[in-house]
Amino acid sequence: MEVAVDMQSSEHKNLLDAIDRLRAQGISRHVALPEIVVTGDQSAGKSSVLEAISGISFPTKDNLCTRFATELSLRRCPFTGIKVSIIPGKTCTAAQKKKLARFEPKMEPNGPLDVGNVIELAKEAMGITSKLKTFSDDILRIEVSGPQQPHLTMVDLPGLFQAGNSAQSDEDSETVAEMVLRYMQQPRSIILAVVSAKSDFALQKVTRLAREYDPQGARTLGLITKPDTLDEGSDSQVAYVKLAQNEDVQLRLGWHVLKNRDYHMVTAKATSQERDEAETAFFEHGIWAALDPATVGVAALRTRLSNVLKNQIIAQLPSLIQDVEEGIAKCKVKLRKIGSARETLSDQRQYLAQISQRYSELMRAAVNGNYTDSFFGSSKSDEGFERRLRAVVQSLLTGFKDDMHESGCSRRLVDLDGDGDDGDEDGNANGNANGNANEALLGANEVLRSTYVEETGVRIDRNRGCELPGTFNPLVVGEMFAEQCQPWEAISQCLARDLMDAVQNISQAMMHHVAIEETAGKLNGLVSASIHELGEGLKASFAHLLRPHRDLHPITYNHALTENVHRAQAKRRRRRARARIATLYRAEMATGDQLRVTPAALVDLVSTGADEVDMKAYGSALAVDYMEAYYN
Repeated sequence: MEVAVDMQSSEHKNLLDAIDRLRAQGISRHVALPEIVVTGDQSAGKSSVLEAISGISFPTKDNLCTRFATELSLRRCPFTGIKVSIIPGKTCTAAQKKKLARFEPKMEPNGPLDVGNVIELAKEAMGITSKLKTFSDDILRIEVSGPQQPHLTMVDLPGLFQAGNSAQSDEDSETVAEMVLRYMQQPRSIILAVVSAKSDFALQKVTRLAREYDPQGARTLGLITKPDTLDEGSDSQVAYVKLAQNEDVQLRLGWHVLKNRDYHMVTAKATSQERDEAETAFFEHGIWAALDPATVGVAALRTRLSNVLKNQIIAQLPSLIQDVEEGIAKCKVKLRKIGSARETLSDQRQYLAQISQRYSELMRAAVNGNYTDSFFGSSKSDEGFERRLRAVVQSLLTGFKDDMHESGCSRRLVDLDGDGDDGDEDGNANGNANGNANEALLGANEVLRSTYVEETGVRIDRNRGCELPGTFNPLVVGEMFAEQCQPWEAISQCLARDLMDAVQNISQAMMHHVAIEETAGKLNGLVSASIHELGEGLKASFAHLLRPHRDLHPITYNHALTENVHRAQAKRRRRRARARIATLYRAEMATGDQLRVTPAALVDLVSTGADEVDMKAYGSALAVDYMEAYYN
């Protein structure tokens, strides 16, 4: 049986040691590691808890703000030993890391560890001062081994406090809260929430934060301290007993109660054994005796925390291994991007040439629509689509076509003459709508054709030259066409901007794919400037294409121009004829009777179906017809 226990203990130790080695190498800066984080308000008794668990004395001054996290690593082994070191934070420079690696405070060979002195030396090594630097993301690591120690690793965080005083400011309060939150929000962390029975449970900040970042209570273990300060039989005592029984605030890991040294034991410098004996006697009497022995006392707490951490590591190990492997893969990719050492100018040129070649290959593939490289990813994702440059351009051009069709003309002509019920008419690209359109329902850029014809008549009068009555100055059509084309410039400039944005985005993504972050950032600055110049050239090309339509007189050699004019006029005559027939034979059409056409009716129908009778109206309508035909 002892062999089995020893094997289990050895495996437990190896498991914790593996996680500690990862943490010592700084892996926790990139991957969240399973750990127990000790959190609580400043007066909650966290230091006494650590002292009770480890057997080493921690500073217990109230209102003392610790400036960094402290990792306490406990290991069971035949020999007693203590080792102190500092794990550099992610903001440390290479020089600072070397300095911290030399940190080795002097300790008495057989004497107790003066943690207070170690903390002061660590603050000095970390560069923490009252003015320049008040907090550090470095971690003080204290490793304690001995035959009575449990296999356990905990991270003690600075105590939370609400308001500042002469020793600590309000800004310090916010900084401490931010530090605690960084640890609490890690999904693999076990939160040991230390709650003092001396204060109301609901008023302690740690309880709110624990429920905020672990709302289900799945990874929080509550620890109640100072139960001896409660009056026997009081409501507060009953409330805390219910809390300890996991009846009030339910946590999956439950609650634990610890009685530390009281004021008299501290002043009398009671030993750890005396402290444990007093604690055992306290929980054997009164209302606290009703609690499960596994949830009270430091001995049970050591075992409980050790098992909780072990189970958390085992549960998180598969995902942790996956995260580490993914991190290694990313590092390998980054190393491959970094390439070999580039000490000479020739090496640097060769490195840039390799980046240029790879960048050109990817850009050529994107332009040609060859998306087989892993860079392009899956077309199912938005990121994958945005990297397929040719597909993006095709999509933008399709959108441009739709915009030109829907919004390309500044005014859409709506013809209300006749019933408009032509089976083969859908309205042309310039916006001729169904004849049944209601004038009250015209859109913002829609105008009745009759109104537009009247406006055109005024325009013709103001542009009269040597033309005969009933005709018009050809430049009038050009002026009308230029007005209709006004939206083209905005639509084309929008297309140019979207095209350049697409090119910029894929260029930056490619550069980050083929080069490391620092190099990619600098090269992107150079390439982006060139792409910007190309964009300006594209806008200039659009403007050049638009200029003949906007500034010059219309000209075409397409014989379809007159055909379209005659076709439009014929359609209007046909609509008017249908409307006239409907008027003449309304009764017969309503009843379905056979139509009887008389010669007089035919003469009336033909005489009223002629085009515009006066020359001005005829010329105006003809100019509008030519403008529409030319636009189409």
